[in-house]
Amino acid sequence: MLKMERVIFTTLCSAFFFTNCVSGDYPKAQNVSWLSINFKTLLMWDPKPTNYSYTVEYSVIGQNRKKNQHCIRTMETECDLSNSLVDLKAIYSADVLSEPLRGVNSDLIEFPHTTSERFTPYEDTLIGRPEFKIEVSKDKRKITLYVEDPLTALFNEQNQQRTIRDVFADELQYKVTFGKATSTGKKTKISASSEIELDKRDVDPGVSYCFNVQAYIPSRSTDKQLGELSQRQCSPGDDKSVFEGKDTNNAKVVGSSPTGITYKHCTVSGFGLKHLLSGIFLFIRYFTR
Repeated sequence: MLKMERVIFTTLCSAFFFTNCVSGDYPKAQNVSWLSINFKTLLMWDPKPTNYSYTVEYSVIGQNRKKNQHCIRTMETECDLSNSLVDLKAIYSADVLSEPLRGVNSDLIEFPHTTSERFTPYEDTLIGRPEFKIEVSKDKRKITLYVEDPLTALFNEQNQQRTIRDVFADELQYKVTFGKATSTGKKTKISASSEIELDKRDVDPGVSYCFNVQAYIPSRSTDKQLGELSQRQCSPGDDKSVFEGKDTNNAKVVGSSPTGITYKHCTVSGFGLKHLLSGIFLFIRYFTR
């Protein structure tokens, strides 16, 4: 009887051991990378785990490693470290460890892990696309762009969300790419302000221009200086032709009036392109007699 009890006890212990203790190796995480936009910073990797889990450890280079409480023995393949990387100018690295499932023990002393590339939030986070509004002056000689500094995932001591201007201060500039709505030609302008004025040196009065804006941080490495490009927006233009004159009282009419063509002041009537070309032909004949 005693021998039978020992056999049962040994069997139960063995079952408990193999259920709660796993020996052997786990697959390493692959494709470990950082994804960071406006300081919303995720560590990402593959593959999705099956009978194991992942734990993330991170640290400033040369300092002790820490764990994010939301990324311990997780079944996810990403970890949000936005609030963990407090020193934005520090250089960080992270490890993704492959570990047993929660509640399961292992005889491994050191778990397989994959180390990320180094990451510095201040230098590496992508600046997202800004929003902006367009204002045209009454005399139509100046166009002003009012850029809204994008919000970040960071908060100040008063729990107020910080903008990229709060973080980068004077280092933040904006690059404007623009051109006439009817043309493929492009110009660029760099502004240290979020209020960008374009005057007669940049734009022609009364003409419609289209704009794209993006953050520009010249202190960064060349490949990371420019932020995401904004959506394209265009200013309103005049209904008049681009051939606009100042004095029409003494304008000499060329050809018959149905063409709608005048010298100095040019308007195009509803008679269409056929009459416009006819007027141009008469204009050439008049001045080449």
